Amino acid sequence: MGLFSFFKKSDKVGKDSAIDSKDLTGKKAGLSTKSEVKTKLSFHPDWHVPQEQQYVFNFLANDLQPLKPNQLSLAAINIEEDKKTSAWNVKAFFRSSLSQPIELGEIELLLLDKEGNRLGAKTFNFKELGVIPPNSARPWVFEFDKASVEGDEVPEEGWTIAFNLISLRGHQLDLDETWKKQLPKEQQEKLSEIVKDLPKLGKKEVNFTGLQIRLNDDQSLHASIFIRNGNDKAINLEQLPLEIVDANAKLVAKGSFKMDPVLTVQPNSTKPWTFIFPAELVKAEDADLSRWTARVPQ
Repeated sequence: MGLFSFFKKSDKVGKDSAIDSKDLTGKKAGLSTKSEVKTKLSFHPDWHVPQEQQYVFNFLANDLQPLKPNQLSLAAINIEEDKKTSAWNVKAFFRSSLSQPIELGEIELLLLDKEGNRLGAKTFNFKELGVIPPNSARPWVFEFDKASVEGDEVPEEGWTIAFNLISLRGHQLDLDETWKKQLPKEQQEKLSEIVKDLPKLGKKEVNFTGLQIRLNDDQSLHASIFIRNGNDKAINLEQLPLEIVDANAKLVAKGSFKMDPVLTVQPNSTKPWTFIFPAELVKAEDADLSRWTARVPQ
């Protein structure tokens, strides 16, 4: 396999990013009497590893630090840039300190520099790595193609490759503290269920979905809206232009809202917020608000 040519005697094991296996699999592992676990080198069953290459892998595996029980980890080794495609070939050990074998599916991985800034992100199918035996470390090369790389230069040291747990935990309700204080638990749970049933967002999509609308006697319009963030980074809203359109595509209200303090929507989350349009910004005559849409004008 071409994979072997990536690993060299000059390679060194770098930073480790370990997580509790439950955070990735959603399943609680059994209790362990050990305080730490030394992982053993494991090769994919389809590999036929030359003797000299085994020496390289063993040399690297001996530098791995012990894990706590029931952890999954990615231990950084090195990054090589493909000069032809500009892809980054990221060498790492996928490690498990579970007492039973494990096989994973699709998982998004992040590349982070030594300050924790994102250098790249890509989803990989871990089934290709095969079944990982208990307490073992399997070498692998994760190819981040040019489209998935966000950094300008390959980092020299201190970088990490890590599981993107935000993308795995599922889309969640991000309720502001003011809403938590005002809403009973039952209504909070109902909002959470509504969020779960909303259409799935794209990974970098930001969407505005109507929740509730009310035209007051003073002709002001109160629109409660779901601000939906499909990104794996938080978004900060400082100024938000907003339009409300009724069932007949008629423009009912239009305004621009200055968010003070800045409104933050957490990664892969939906935040409900109420926007109040004063009467002078509302044209509600003959409006049909049985169905309505909130949109950000271009």
